[in-house]
Amino acid sequence: MATHELKAPLSDADARMLRSGDVVYLTGTIYTARDAAHKKLVELLDQGKELPLDLKGAVIYYVGPSPAQPGHVIGSAGPTTSYRMDSFAPRLHSLGVKASIGKGIRNDAVKQSLKDYGCVYFGATGGAGALLSACIKEAEVIAFEEMGPEALRKLRVERLPVLVINDSVGGELYVMPDLKAVGLG
Repeated sequence: MATHELKAPLSDADARMLRSGDVVYLTGTIYTARDAAHKKLVELLDQGKELPLDLKGAVIYYVGPSPAQPGHVIGSAGPTTSYRMDSFAPRLHSLGVKASIGKGIRNDAVKQSLKDYGCVYFGATGGAGALLSACIKEAEVIAFEEMGPEALRKLRVERLPVLVINDSVGGELYVMPDLKAVGLG
C-alpha cells in the first residue's frame, strides 16, 4: 500500500497506477452526483444533449451534502452507498470518468468497467461527513438545482482523503469470505 497526492481531474496514468489499499489525498475539481443526477445525465446522453460537466478524467463523489451553515461553503458531505449508481457507472467510465467516491461494494459490471477503462473506485469514510466537508473549499451547483441535495455540484477540494477500494487491474479491498467455506452458507 502506498500514499499518493493527486490532482483532479485524474489522468489515465494516475488512475492506472493506483492499487487497492492505497491512500489518496485528492486536490482539485471533483463533482457530486447521486442516483437522481446520474439518471438525468444518462437521459441527456440518450437525447444527444451536451452534459453540464466534462467527463474526461472526472472524479464523481456520491454525496448529497446537507445545507451549508453560515460561514461554510457546504454542509456535511459524507459518502452515500455506491451500488445505487452501479447501473450508470460503466457508461460514464466509457465516456471518460476516471474515479468515483462512495461507500460499499460495487457490482461485477462496475468492477469490469474499471478494468476495461482504467478507472478506480475510492471509498470515503462513512459517518465522517462533517470532517470530509472541511476539505471542500468551494461548492457550486452547476445543474439540476431543483433536486436540492442531489443537484450536480462542482467542488474544489484540498487533500480529500480517500482509499482505493477497487483498482484498474481487478484488485479489491472489500473481499468477502466464501460463506460456505466458513460454515455459514
